[in-house]
Amino acid sequence: MLKKIFTGLLLSLALLIVAALAAYLYYWRPALAPIDPPAATAFSPQVVERGRILAGMGNCAACHTARDGADYAGGHGLATPFGTIYATNITPDRQTGIGRWSLAAFQRAMREGVGRDGAHLYPVFPYTHFNLVSEADLTALYAYFMTRPPVYAMAPANSVPFPLNLRPLQAGWKLLFFKPAPFQLDPAQGLDWNRGRYLAEGLAHCAACHTPRNALGAELAGSPYLGAAIDHWYAPALTSANTAPLPWTQDELYAFLRTGATALHGVAAGPMSAVVHEGMGASPDSDIRALSVYFAGVAGAEQHQVDTDAVVKAGIARSQRVSLVDNDRGASLYVAACASCHSNSDGRPVALRPELSLNSAVSAPDPANLIQVILHGISKDAAMPGVLMPGFAASLTDNDVAQLAAYLRRSRSHQPAWTNLEAAVARTRAGK
Repeated sequence: MLKKIFTGLLLSLALLIVAALAAYLYYWRPALAPIDPPAATAFSPQVVERGRILAGMGNCAACHTARDGADYAGGHGLATPFGTIYATNITPDRQTGIGRWSLAAFQRAMREGVGRDGAHLYPVFPYTHFNLVSEADLTALYAYFMTRPPVYAMAPANSVPFPLNLRPLQAGWKLLFFKPAPFQLDPAQGLDWNRGRYLAEGLAHCAACHTPRNALGAELAGSPYLGAAIDHWYAPALTSANTAPLPWTQDELYAFLRTGATALHGVAAGPMSAVVHEGMGASPDSDIRALSVYFAGVAGAEQHQVDTDAVVKAGIARSQRVSLVDNDRGASLYVAACASCHSNSDGRPVALRPELSLNSAVSAPDPANLIQVILHGISKDAAMPGVLMPGFAASLTDNDVAQLAAYLRRSRSHQPAWTNLEAAVARTRAGK
């Protein structure tokens, strides 16, 4: 019996090795010749400026700039279930950056996930989305990055363990999950919708955060934009599965993406704050409007017939009723720490002081965003002008935060109670 099991295991291992080798041979790519970095004057100012705006839409700085590091010099650690992967230097430094990369090498990396040396890139770099970006836009991005100040900066070594750190294995991952195809316009949809889809599914790679992933780190097929936990935050569903009390209409989406706040949903915080304020801030209104048109369609906003005024009035009425029955610790904490800012006595929700019965963080299936904001607040540097919320990490215990979050969930939403809140608070506080 043991002999049969051992033989079966050996056979399975042999088949895996053969499959991996076949995938590697199928996806093998040669190294591309290095070049001398082109002079900055080789690129027109107009193309460089377009590249700057596109780099913002792609939020490239968020991954490729380390805390207190030089812009685009890499070194930022990206935590994955397989270890920490450090973003590379994409300044035109000859030794540690992309200074010796040709446009062809840059385009191949973006569209195929292959470095200049022919090595497969880890899919934490979202080439699965960037392959949809047009040649003109890739050329503008290349011009922008090649005209940045070169910075000598080596990225730390990744902590991905053996054998997952073997680059040829990425060829097998591509065989399973990467189906490159150029972007195709949908003739049944309008220009704004198509432009929004091009940006969202391509350079902005929105699904990379807002789509759940399988055990191998690939976005779940058939589950686009259904929401996912990421980096101790929760990227909510962008479909009709979103649990916000009011639908995300085109106008609400536009206001949120343009300013970072909406009276009917809340304020952008955490990673999304950087997307809005640092990334899309330079994008033209037409692109922000196109994104709002596309995502309103994804959410089916026009299919939801909701009496907005009635929902707002009911929510504010709930907020004005504070229950202190049974010595409710959460309600007491709300009165002491939150009510002075979040109680809308005039009956109108205000974007700068969100009405919590309408707030997406309170109604979300995951408490991560609410816990993060209670613990760490929202700094003036991470939000729209006029928004500032203090954090309570130093003054509230894990149990306090859990009880406050439970009270808000119970009194401000119609969603099921969150479970294991105190453990979730402890993990968030520890950054684990």
